[in-house]
Amino acid sequence: MKLIATFISILYLSGNLFAQNPDSLIIKKIYDEALGSGQAYTNLEYLCKKIGPRLSGSQNANKAVDWTKKLMVEYGFDRVYLQEVMVPHWERGAKESAYILDGTTKIPVRIAALGGSIASPSQGLLAQVIEVKSFEELRSLGENVVKGKIVFYNRPFDNKLFDPFEAYRGAVDQRSQGAIEAAKLGALGVIVRSMTNIIDDNPHTGGMRYQDAVTKIPAAAISTKAAELLSQKLGMKKSPAIRLYFKQNCKTLPDAISYNVVGEIRGSVSPERIITVGGHLDSWDLAEGAHDDGTGITQSIEVLRMFKSLNLKPRNTIRAVMFMNEENGLRGGLKYAELAKQNQEKHMAAMESDHGGFSPRGFTIQESPTAMLQIAKWKHLFEPYKVTELLSGGGGADIGPLKTVVPEIVLIGLKPDSHRYFDIHHASSDVFENVNKRELELGAASMASLIYLIDKYGIE
Repeated sequence: MKLIATFISILYLSGNLFAQNPDSLIIKKIYDEALGSGQAYTNLEYLCKKIGPRLSGSQNANKAVDWTKKLMVEYGFDRVYLQEVMVPHWERGAKESAYILDGTTKIPVRIAALGGSIASPSQGLLAQVIEVKSFEELRSLGENVVKGKIVFYNRPFDNKLFDPFEAYRGAVDQRSQGAIEAAKLGALGVIVRSMTNIIDDNPHTGGMRYQDAVTKIPAAAISTKAAELLSQKLGMKKSPAIRLYFKQNCKTLPDAISYNVVGEIRGSVSPERIITVGGHLDSWDLAEGAHDDGTGITQSIEVLRMFKSLNLKPRNTIRAVMFMNEENGLRGGLKYAELAKQNQEKHMAAMESDHGGFSPRGFTIQESPTAMLQIAKWKHLFEPYKVTELLSGGGGADIGPLKTVVPEIVLIGLKPDSHRYFDIHHASSDVFENVNKRELELGAASMASLIYLIDKYGIE
């Protein structure tokens, strides 16, 4: 018994010594700061409630630029500045209206114009509906069937897929390219099933594209609840008796001046070497852009604030970037990469948070097996906080262009538990009240901890 007790004591002491290594102590301080004195949640509330929706080119986007710059100046970051960028300026206009016309009965349904779409005719658009699940099915019908109709894309998320983002990627081409493919066959307009894996009555907007030499037709998202109803009606009566009416009032204005907002803590040893952390400041106009991407913005600012508060003096420059125009153009990310090349900046790594402010589970690493192995060696430091998933994947849309100008850069994405993300993605429900304070703070702490390790040890 004495031998067993001695062995247990040795294990306890060795484990305790291991837990007290300098890196684990610093990371514990970071999590303590985030959970005990964090300001990300308060900042997110201001961004959502005092400023609100921040579509590129809007007055609210300008207010968000001014506020985030002022906030980082007040935090005392070593340098805070703007990067000018021209962005698209699309406006939704008066609220959309739509109904299913079943004989003489009008059944109202909820829609939202897709970002970048043209308006419907001033009197609205009323036509028969062609329901399809794929572009292949659409093309097989041919122009004789499609011409003069409204195409209804109704391919749902594949809920058997564990990763909601994989399900999203399997459906989103309907939204982004649907108007082009339908117009090629003479369709008058398109309605797209909202990009979500739940059945509710919130239409989810998002970006769409047109193609030169192909007629532009109006495009809107329809709520999944309404999509189910429309599909049911079409299945019951395959005749001209079922028609759809929709009216939208959107327009595209000339490009507008906007800005990326940048804050830095200058490196104490190699200030010319840069670690970037960021998210996108713009949001869609239907809601407050809380999870997409207010959480990423406030977490990124919080990373630098915690370095300052804990008196962590980074060896390399840590830079927080609020990118503008991720949602409908990626102009901010492209401008940041352009300026990085022009200024011959030396970027070591870039991290993005743009998958919502839910509980952090780990990180994704883009195209860098060496970096993956290196970060895996730090996994034990994150185990107390359950942030242990390390997967190959994209770093993020805004930091992606950096790879083309700095091929050696390591791109990293925060990976939260995103099973609820598409419940609110691009919908009116993406509001501050749907963000959990503790989950948001844990994400900020996880980001700051990995940046601390990269700064201290470097990364390949």
